[in-house]
Amino acid sequence: MARRIRDGEGRRPSPPRGDAPQPPPRAQRAAGSRELTVKDLLKLKGRIFGLRLIPGTGKLVRAVTVSEINRPGLAIAGHMEQFRSERIQIIGQGEYAYCLKATPREVEGNLAKMFANSDIPCVIITGGLRPLEVIKSACRKAGIPLLSTTFDTSTFIRELTMFLDDRLAAVAHVHGVLVNVYGLGVLIQGDSGVGKSECALELLKRGHIMIADDVVEVKRRIGYMLVGRSPKNIQHYMEVRGLGIIDVELLFGVGSILDQSMVEMHVKLESVPGGAHVHGYDRTGLENTEIKILDVPVPSLRLPVTPGRNLAVLIEVAALNQRLKNQGYFVAKKFNESLMREMNPGRGR
Repeated sequence: MARRIRDGEGRRPSPPRGDAPQPPPRAQRAAGSRELTVKDLLKLKGRIFGLRLIPGTGKLVRAVTVSEINRPGLAIAGHMEQFRSERIQIIGQGEYAYCLKATPREVEGNLAKMFANSDIPCVIITGGLRPLEVIKSACRKAGIPLLSTTFDTSTFIRELTMFLDDRLAAVAHVHGVLVNVYGLGVLIQGDSGVGKSECALELLKRGHIMIADDVVEVKRRIGYMLVGRSPKNIQHYMEVRGLGIIDVELLFGVGSILDQSMVEMHVKLESVPGGAHVHGYDRTGLENTEIKILDVPVPSLRLPVTPGRNLAVLIEVAALNQRLKNQGYFVAKKFNESLMREMNPGRGR
């Protein structure tokens, strides 16, 4: 279920704690997250992944809600601490070897403890291994679908994780323009009529690349990365007041468009009434303002829109400056530290 982020929502959130955002608890699913069923997985990727359903084990309506995969080696051996039951369970060579070595009664008891969790989507045996009767029986009693694949374990986990990450990624629909400036994905937002599309046009003329206009579909991928793209029905089109709908690909060439880009910076254009003084805007660059999209913090910048300002040039410089920050060089902070040393020459000796 996608949600819509309004312009400027959460413009000055409190800075995140720690070096990186922490994942939500197991029982809490992020807003905008999606799900699919085991039946959908078989329909979409069954042939590609070499998946085969073992008959009579469980219903295919069970939901897959997370992209992470679990290998239940410790759980099969009886250690249920930290068992991630909400994930698809993969039985590879190691788990299979333990089931052959242990007594059927011991394996059956441990599987019964595992499968007592009602949120297990399914169990998949990899490497073309023949499903053991004890595993089939445990799945049948718990009503959990049992599948097998000819793919080896590492290859299958990699391919399945990539598919689930794309399919289940949390999605938000954001009103604004997404442009790739010097390799940095910049989301431009602002009130209606403030000049977002005109600014994007100027950036296109200066050789930068457009991803989406008006509506940006943002997905949160593994690693808490945000990837933005345009909805298919308006892809490569732009609405400009006074001109109407234009085709960016036809006007500027195929090199002026991209299907998707990471969202690494946010710019909020704010209209300033004629004759009003521009107050309340950062003049030193020391402020670290952020917004959150799908719980991921994104560096944010507010730009006042006044007559005579070349917003495209300002966004270009802001993108280059943000790239320096990403590399660990904070120009404003370095300048401030230099000034402090000049003002206090004896300090720190």
